[in-house]
Amino acid sequence: MHRQAKHAFRKTAGIPSLGAKSLPQKYFVSPDIFANEQSEIFSKEWLLVGHQSQLKKPGDFFLATIAGESLIVARDRKSEVRSFYNVCRHRGTRLKEDACGHTMTIQCPYHAWTYGLDGRLVGAPHMDDVPGFEKADYPLRSVNLGIWEGFIFVNLRDVSTERAGYNSEKNASTEPRGYSLEEWFAPLAGKFSHWNMSILRPAKRIEYDVRANWKLMFENYSECYHCPGVHPQLQKVSPSDSAENDLRDGPFLGGFMKINPGKSLTMSGNACAAFVGKIENLQQVFYYSIFPNMLLSLHPEYVMVHQLWPKSPERTLIVCDWLFHPDAFNRSDFKPDDAIEFWDMTNKQDWHVCELSQQGIASRAYEPGPYSSRESIPAAWDRYYLSVMR
Repeated sequence: MHRQAKHAFRKTAGIPSLGAKSLPQKYFVSPDIFANEQSEIFSKEWLLVGHQSQLKKPGDFFLATIAGESLIVARDRKSEVRSFYNVCRHRGTRLKEDACGHTMTIQCPYHAWTYGLDGRLVGAPHMDDVPGFEKADYPLRSVNLGIWEGFIFVNLRDVSTERAGYNSEKNASTEPRGYSLEEWFAPLAGKFSHWNMSILRPAKRIEYDVRANWKLMFENYSECYHCPGVHPQLQKVSPSDSAENDLRDGPFLGGFMKINPGKSLTMSGNACAAFVGKIENLQQVFYYSIFPNMLLSLHPEYVMVHQLWPKSPERTLIVCDWLFHPDAFNRSDFKPDDAIEFWDMTNKQDWHVCELSQQGIASRAYEPGPYSSRESIPAAWDRYYLSVMR
């Protein structure tokens, strides 16, 4: 279990980066390293795939693609959220093609094998005369799933297979560290309760296809050294030198920046919705990265979440959701586009410089450069990433 992260906030410039430098070129361009990331990180870590508000009622489902695997995430008849490989147990046919929808059964389009939303095989035409065939032997392959603060996470790690290769009895009876979602998020227990994230509702989703390595987006998100030049609109409302961090080591990193009095991070500079909860300080916005694919931005009146999905060493799909309190949708002063347009603009500014970074890093002239005193969090992210890759 990771250590409890209860550090006091400290000014970003006051956190030493210990002479750290950016990662070597190979980590951004090598197909071999990309493949290793898929097997060692994205096939073994807890990954954000969505929010429970996407599955409002039993029968609602959506698909997720992880490390080349298609998954079905659905709410079953008992309202439990489950996940399965999108693979028929008959001859391996892909079961669902639509990205999302509603269904009370999952039927294979090839030979009509039919499964319940709990994964049980409930119908298999012409299989009754096959000696020894039992429907109970052929449920959908389930995927480990957990919910944290309303967000849905899945984990492809197959502990039983890993244990089979262990030699010692001690290891054979012990789950890998962080395998339990509750254990994984234990250091953050109660930290974000003020934002009521489990009950928030989505107002907008935007997907970005970014021509840059996924790690560059994490590094970019983790510092505002670049903000004066790249984000002039953001800089006017939230000064880049106001950053303070409390999570400074490990898989969870970040802290807050100040918002100018009476202002909000919107195009108009005004609050765009009812507050999401009992926020202690309305002049702060919190930014946290959660390894390996979640960026969490906590505002007084909305929460913004990014999912990062690496597609190649030089390409990343980013899925961005804006979530608001349910009460906000019934108010006359609800103007979600004010926040969405602000961050769509800011996101595109970030993605552009990340693409420029990717282009430069691919050059034979590139060599790792030193992190500044305002880049201690990117340096910490790199350290954790390397520890996982080793």
